[in-house]
Amino acid sequence: MGKTMNKTILSVAAVLAIGAGSASAADLPAKVYTKAPVLAPAFNPWDIAFGTSISSEYLFRGISQSNQKPSVSGYFEPRYNVTKDLQLYAGVSGSSISFTNRAAMELDGYAGIRPTFGPVAFDFGVWYYGYPGGQCIDTVQGGGLFCPVGSSAIAANGNWMKRDVSFYEVYGKVNYTFNDNFSLGANVFYSPNFLNFGTDGTYASVVGKVIAPSSWYGTTGIGSYLSGEFGRQWLGTTDGFYAFTPLASYNTWNVGLGFTYSVFTLDLRYTDTNLTKTECNAITSDFTASINSNGFGESKWCSARFTAKLSADVTLQNNIK
Repeated sequence: MGKTMNKTILSVAAVLAIGAGSASAADLPAKVYTKAPVLAPAFNPWDIAFGTSISSEYLFRGISQSNQKPSVSGYFEPRYNVTKDLQLYAGVSGSSISFTNRAAMELDGYAGIRPTFGPVAFDFGVWYYGYPGGQCIDTVQGGGLFCPVGSSAIAANGNWMKRDVSFYEVYGKVNYTFNDNFSLGANVFYSPNFLNFGTDGTYASVVGKVIAPSSWYGTTGIGSYLSGEFGRQWLGTTDGFYAFTPLASYNTWNVGLGFTYSVFTLDLRYTDTNLTKTECNAITSDFTASINSNGFGESKWCSARFTAKLSADVTLQNNIK
């Protein structure tokens, strides 16, 4: 009886002890394991854009700059993002050309500011078009009516051209993005001495772009777009070097289909102007111009044509990890 009682007391005590221990464990705060907070990457305001292209012809506002032959180009553009909606930029670009004055290339410098307000993006800046390595071209070898003696080469068709036709423009652009697939814009450029003609020049245009829905190409990474531009270039009367010639103001337009993949773009485009061949010759001083029965030069550098351009464009923050 005594032993039985002792066993019973010990059993009860053990149960109570276990119960007490369980109650104490439940009262302790549970350990909660959480992941370390993900920190947003620090904002880096600096970026660099650069790219290169090869085209079947270099056109500038509807006029050939490469004698209707292929051209290569490239650019380098550092950018500083003051905020996500305000960007400062500056850059240099170069293109191969074929001018009557035998300039080595087109070498440009530019700078500007790009503010954005929701769907509306602006771009204001200045652009310098440089044409180094040119010669003074006249109709007489070694110096003629317009070039200093000993400084000029001869133009067989009678056209002449200044040694330096460099100039600058100030510009403003605006673009409204309606949605992921459609945008419209307008541009204005002004130069006080367009192509060093001795006359000012203003160019204004409207542009539009339609981007194909991404669902069209599935997961291939390919994209496409349709874009176009209609513009007008206003010009005046040249200085004495070009015999005070009135230059024709003209319209130009283009429409094209483009395909994109990664950093690459293939652009296929139709371009035309309303310039006559003689008006084109006056603007270009085309060294390949023919002479008509009236003794006037006729250039094909402003006529309708199709062009193809393959380009690659990269930004450090978006494309290089």
